[in-house]
Order: sequence, then C-alpha cells, then structure tokens
Amino acid sequence: MADEEEESPRERLLQRQKKEAKELQAQIQSMKHSVPKGDKRKKKEITLEITKLEEQLNTRHKEELELLERESNLNEDTLGLVTEEMEAVSVTNEPEPQSKVSKAQKRRDKKAAKEKEREQRIAEAELENVHSARNIEAEKLKEILTAKGLSIKEITPDGNCLYNAIADQLSRRNQQTEMQTLRKLASDYMLNHEEDFLPFLTDTKTGEVYTPDQFVHYCEELANSPVWGGHLEIQALSQVLKMPIEVYQANAPILRTGEEYDSQPILLSYHHHAYGLGEHYNSVVPAQDIVES
Repeated sequence: MADEEEESPRERLLQRQKKEAKELQAQIQSMKHSVPKGDKRKKKEITLEITKLEEQLNTRHKEELELLERESNLNEDTLGLVTEEMEAVSVTNEPEPQSKVSKAQKRRDKKAAKEKEREQRIAEAELENVHSARNIEAEKLKEILTAKGLSIKEITPDGNCLYNAIADQLSRRNQQTEMQTLRKLASDYMLNHEEDFLPFLTDTKTGEVYTPDQFVHYCEELANSPVWGGHLEIQALSQVLKMPIEVYQANAPILRTGEEYDSQPILLSYHHHAYGLGEHYNSVVPAQDIVES
C-alpha cells in the first residue's frame, strides 16, 4: 500500500502508456493475422492503417508527457528523464542512437531517412485516396439509411467486426452473446453442413475449390482467430440464430439472408472502403438511438 501511495503522477502515466502500447501491439498483430494469404491489396491497406494508429498513439503519449511536465514545473534534469522514459514506451521501439556515429553511418542514416520520408509521402497519398472512396461510400450509405430512419453504430475494425456487430444487434433484444461464441457457432454449423459452403471457397493461389482438409482449416481459423467474416458466415449465423439478416450497402440492393424466419431481422451495414482496411461491418440501429446515446 505504501508503494502505491508514493507512486508519482509521472509513474502512473508511464505505466498506463506502456499498457496502451502493449494493447496496440496486440491489436496490430491481430490485424496482421487477419489478412488472407496472398491478398496484397488488403495487406497494403492494413500496413497504412497500422502506421496511422502508431503515429496517433505516439503523438498522444508525447502530448500527455509534455502536459505533465508543464503542470508539475519539472526542471531540466527531470524533463530529460521524462523524455527518455517516453521513448521507452514508444510503440515503434526505435533503438537509441549510439554516442559515436561514423561519417559513413551518418550518410547511411541520412539516406535511410530520405527513403522513409518518400515512402511516408506515398503511403499518405494512397491513404488519402482510400479515404476519398470511403467518404463517397459513407455518404451514399448515410442517405439510404436516413430515408429509413436508421443510422450506423460504429464497430471496431479489428477483424471481429461482423461478429461484434451481430452481438450488438442481439444485445438490443436482451440476448447477451459474446463475439467468440458467434464465431464458434458459425464454425460448427459450417463444419456440419460442408456441402452448403465448401463449393463457394477457393484457394487464392490456385483458383481451385477448397479440399475437405482446407475447409476444416478454414473453419478452425474462423473459430479461433480474428479472420474476417463475410457472406458465408452470415448465412451460417442466420441459420443458427434462426433470424433473418439484412445487410445495407452503398452501391447494391439490401442483401437479405434467412427470409424464411419471421423474427425481426438483424441489421448490418457493409463497407468496402471503411478505415482503409477494406471490408467492414457495422451495426445498424434506429437513428434515435444514436442521438440519445
């Protein structure tokens, strides 16, 4: 107890920042693992989004430490210590510069810095293009939903968006279901109805329909990793939950699954350009719910 009471504001801040950096690294690993093998476009978009998340966190951490320094009237020696500790919790974990750097190393560092700057400019330009497409899509989808008195509830883009969006819809009916449970339900249903799903899965490298072993592996990844879900998983969950599912899209008609069921449909929105990550699902709710929250 004594140690906790004597813990300084700076120490508490640094501990929190270290925790946030660790959580972001876990999220980044999850995002990287969710990219299908051979999908270069999605891998590139994921890389751009990761860079953005890292920069945002590092900037916020730096601003927090600077604010703490001003509020605490730290002297120069203490400020130097804060700066060192700030670098220690940096997400990018860049190595500290050596005390002695040769001229050749300086030239190499300068060349590397210029190359990094060039790549960053390219990345920012590409990200801007993606965001432009995202904005166009978002406006069209907003227009469609507004006409029906509906709005979008944002779901975190972490590879689990489909399942978290459906979980949000179920919670509005007082049915508390975890994302991981929905993954397992979809996986089990697909495994038990292989003939309904396997013909629609193809190997991205060969273009051939999945073998039974590949299908089993696909279902195992669905249950145990943050791999993206899509129309096949929506079909499976509609059957398991015995509920219709409607997916709103900007440039296509509403996709309806499970129309044989009479219950109120689960409402989702599909975004092709969301967050620069490609495919993404959100929960669709009455517009009034968003205003009240």
